[in-house]
Amino acid sequence: MKNSSGTIIGIITAMSCEAKALETMLTHVKKEKVGYGTFVSGKLGDKSVVLSVCGVGKVFAGVCASIMIVNYNCNHIFNIGVAGALTQELDIGDTVCATATVQYDMDTSAVGDPVGLISGINVVELPCDEKTAQDLESFYAAKSIKLKKGIIASGDRFFKGADERLPVAERFGACAGEMEGAAVGQICYANSVPYNVIRAITDKAGGDAGQQYIDNLEDCATKLAQTFADFIRSGT
Repeated sequence: MKNSSGTIIGIITAMSCEAKALETMLTHVKKEKVGYGTFVSGKLGDKSVVLSVCGVGKVFAGVCASIMIVNYNCNHIFNIGVAGALTQELDIGDTVCATATVQYDMDTSAVGDPVGLISGINVVELPCDEKTAQDLESFYAAKSIKLKKGIIASGDRFFKGADERLPVAERFGACAGEMEGAAVGQICYANSVPYNVIRAITDKAGGDAGQQYIDNLEDCATKLAQTFADFIRSGT
């Protein structure tokens, strides 16, 4: 991603643990309350950023993305955080960079639509910014950190087991599941703003996914934030 002087980067996380390492790296910090959320403006290296913890779930994420676009003129938005693996190719601690996101719990198939179709914009897959995804892939490779590109599925549910996970993986070809990325994608797509979703894998979305998530959340979130900050500061 080439950052010009006019680029304002929005960074959305669902939880404070996903944002705290980033916030400590910001300079020239200004905090502002807008609606329910706090928006932290500052510099990450020489890049202008706006950071916010949106809360868990698609509605909070979509509202946050809208505020970043309308109130802060963000012209590239990242959603970073953690996710569960939907494929055996991913292990705990791996990173996924979305090529597109889908809302697996959007379903108007009763009236003949494909499952996942988002009414109004009439797409299932919400494409991420391809050039930035390629830059992320190159950046991670140079650091010898495993990164997989693929579809990330979002829905307002934490997968409890394979019976919930496998149908989503099979229907959408998704490699990871979480609860916010595609809502950010929908708002960005509707407003012609490029976006990317980056997730660290905390669990294998299986029978003990909840405990895996609890055990790995802090470490995975912190490492992802640190590497992501390096990427933004590099101006790749």
